[in-house]
Amino acid sequence: MKKFTPVLLLFLTFYTATAQILKPVKWTSKLEKISQTEFNIILNGIIDPDWHLYSQYTPEGGPLSMLLTFKNQKSNYNLVGKATESSYKKKFNDVFEVDEYFFEKTVTITQKIKIINTANSKIFLHVEYQVCKDVCINDTKDFNFDLPISAKIKPTATKHLSNVNPNSQQQIHNQNQQTAPKQFSTNISTPISQKGLWSIFILAFLGGLTALVTPCVFPMIPMTVSFFLKQSKNKAQGVKNAFIYGFSIIAIYVVLGLAINAIFGADALNALATNPWFNLAFFVLLVLFAASFLGAFEIMLPNSWANSIDKQADKGGIIGILFMALALAIVSFSCTGPIVGTLLVESASNGGIAPVIGMLGFSTALALPFMLFALFPNWLKSLPKSGGWLNAVKVSLGFLELAFAFKFLSNADLVLQLHLLEREVFLAIWIAIFITWALYLFGKLTLPHDSNLVAISVSRLFLAITVLSFVIYLIPGLFGAPLKLISAFPPPQTYSESPTGLLGATNIKTVNGSDGSEIGPNGIMIYTDYDLGIAAAKKANKPIMIDFTGHACVNCRKMENNVWSDKKILKILKNDLILISLYLDDNRPLPISKQFISKQTNNKIITIGDKWTDFIITKYKTNTQPFYVLINLKEQNLNTPISYTPNSTDYENWLKQGLVKFKK
Repeated sequence: MKKFTPVLLLFLTFYTATAQILKPVKWTSKLEKISQTEFNIILNGIIDPDWHLYSQYTPEGGPLSMLLTFKNQKSNYNLVGKATESSYKKKFNDVFEVDEYFFEKTVTITQKIKIINTANSKIFLHVEYQVCKDVCINDTKDFNFDLPISAKIKPTATKHLSNVNPNSQQQIHNQNQQTAPKQFSTNISTPISQKGLWSIFILAFLGGLTALVTPCVFPMIPMTVSFFLKQSKNKAQGVKNAFIYGFSIIAIYVVLGLAINAIFGADALNALATNPWFNLAFFVLLVLFAASFLGAFEIMLPNSWANSIDKQADKGGIIGILFMALALAIVSFSCTGPIVGTLLVESASNGGIAPVIGMLGFSTALALPFMLFALFPNWLKSLPKSGGWLNAVKVSLGFLELAFAFKFLSNADLVLQLHLLEREVFLAIWIAIFITWALYLFGKLTLPHDSNLVAISVSRLFLAITVLSFVIYLIPGLFGAPLKLISAFPPPQTYSESPTGLLGATNIKTVNGSDGSEIGPNGIMIYTDYDLGIAAAKKANKPIMIDFTGHACVNCRKMENNVWSDKKILKILKNDLILISLYLDDNRPLPISKQFISKQTNNKIITIGDKWTDFIITKYKTNTQPFYVLINLKEQNLNTPISYTPNSTDYENWLKQGLVKFKK
């Protein structure tokens, strides 16, 4: 066996010396009186450096969201609206494949309440939250408030719309809130990073370039530029008019982005992004866009609009040029509308000024050729002639729209937990769409508005080969391949008919063992019950690894995906030990007879996760996850427990050290 590296030895020595119950968030609270019967409950948290605390509005399927439970609310007071938060950060989590919302350094939570009964002048608030750095901690905090009320208010049976029974709220949380979408407060600020805005701009710019090569826009470029050059007294004036025309196009689309932002608010569409019904509406909308591109029909604005705009354009001058730009937007709507609609849906889901930035990127790409060709009119001769290839571009966009539509349908299915569009079904649909697209590009099928195809061009052949290659790449995903290139689109591997892939589902006995074991990450058989795992280890005469983990633990998933998947480590975990995975955020309730009060924390232990949290705190004096312990059949440590260890060699050496000690 290889010896420990000095770095790992130093880490273990440091960890042993510093292992403790961590409290990375320091809470304070206050009660702010608004009126005789209305108050604001304000919670302030100071977060330790490098740690981040997850918001109560963190989307489903991601890290554990904060939960506020008012224990004595019923018949005493109503919640007025939803709790608001200070500004949080937003970042895409490539492990859970969702956006996560979190706080750094400080957090402020404010909940307005209205008193309906002063017989009980206290408020009891229980807060559950997750805070992470290299490890994650699931923690709780209780707050008690005394109400300074002098007037007597008789109890009333009037129900407030926001009055939620705390028992039902806890039940929703115990079910991981899978039956209903989360609602966002419109008072919440969602700052978007500069990097995120640049990404939106670039994607929208590419969308604008794509719109240029559609049948509705491409022929307009030489016609419009030639018009300005011929109608102007000199070349300088023609260039000036073309630039005014280009900036008018940009202005029209930016105003559209501003209108979306003004109508829906900076964060409303961001909230709708997690709503299943709006995801379904977006799915239907994109399917209609795709059908339009494929030739089923054309999405047209009323002809009267175009006629009225044309009359205004005839007046000339700057106003006339502005109306010419507006005429382009209306006339080309059947081609640009689906692209603009898709960009608005995608950018608006980011909240803030994203729709404005999206429209700026799109319109800049759309306007740029008109300006450049006015400056360099000789370039017009190099433009390819209009023809059937323009419709081929439009049809190709239709296939992409159709594939993208199923992402929104998948979002709705994930939130509602209907399991109608699991990973295999999603990938099968995508494979069918892209195979059909490849056949179209190869000229094996035609659609409405296609011209006769004698031979395909080299560029079309290369695109067809690329699409077919993508289809071949997708197929292994049906059998469990991670498909990292498109990880943000299909449902996660855990949301599938068979977590081990189609071949792994041929025999159900391989998924769940008769001794209480079940299939875990990377096909490893695990026990989620401590006693059953210990019994299995004694029967097999193997050492035990306790994996303190969590369903919503980011670094737990990173360890499973990046370290446990290493061939040497995977062999050890599968063959040389018994793995017991204890989920500290398992919210399934314990039977009443097995609930108890913790001697260590004095908290009431009512869920399975509470039980394992109390176990790790009591026995190992820590509350972090991931946390790994190797023990023998007498439940004694074989070596020093470790936490998040992203280096596969160090983790392998730690495992081998424990195995050698077990055999002595």
